[in-house]
Amino acid sequence: MVEAVQGAGVVVTGAGGGIGAALARRFAAEGARVVVNDLDAGKAEAVAEEIGGIAVPGDASAIVGAARDALGGTVDVYCANAGVASGGSEAAGEDVWALAWDVNVMAHVRAAQALLPDWLERGSGRFVSTVSAAGLLTMIGAAPYAVTKHGAYAFAEWLSLTYRHRGLKVHAICPQGVRTDMLAGTGSAGDLVLVPTAIEPEDVADALFKGIEEDRFLILPHPEVAGYYQARATDPDRWLTNMNHIQQKWEAAR
Repeated sequence: MVEAVQGAGVVVTGAGGGIGAALARRFAAEGARVVVNDLDAGKAEAVAEEIGGIAVPGDASAIVGAARDALGGTVDVYCANAGVASGGSEAAGEDVWALAWDVNVMAHVRAAQALLPDWLERGSGRFVSTVSAAGLLTMIGAAPYAVTKHGAYAFAEWLSLTYRHRGLKVHAICPQGVRTDMLAGTGSAGDLVLVPTAIEPEDVADALFKGIEEDRFLILPHPEVAGYYQARATDPDRWLTNMNHIQQKWEAAR
């Protein structure tokens, strides 16, 4: 058992399935009190019933108050997990870009706005951001997703560097492919880049809890991503050329 989460009040957004459901189950198994959030009320209620948690359905951007009330007044851990896998290029519609920004970035910002006053006053709190390896690297065929996941990672990084001396713990989870409905919706690009090394949602939860125990910011359920990230930083032109080769392979296959 991870002592840091035993008895803690935990909120997991987008927890009706996939990574979010796996996180909710793991937190509950570790002795936390869990609020399960999802836009789909039926899915949220089903997971909450399974783990002995509390369903608080609705838009992840606006549920901190209701979740806090459901937990008796205190949120100790907030998992900003809800996301949208928006595909397309620069030509994607304004509505596609706006939704990606709203869900993948601004929902995290709004949650932090609601949580930080209390956390900073008491000197403790834990913010878990489900980002993606796309936030460290990129993703072919999905400009809105790749760009906004970079934003989610940048915001988690900023929170950590700004408030870690005041008791805030931040974790950024950056997996590649995970066997979820979201992966199934990535189409041929996902089939080429993500499916071959895809892992289970429970593997992501395992990686997070290991990171919590080791007090690490960056959580890499696919350890090889560290090497890709290093290559991107040290020789960006070579890395971009290699990624362009993947882009060309994808275009040829289509």
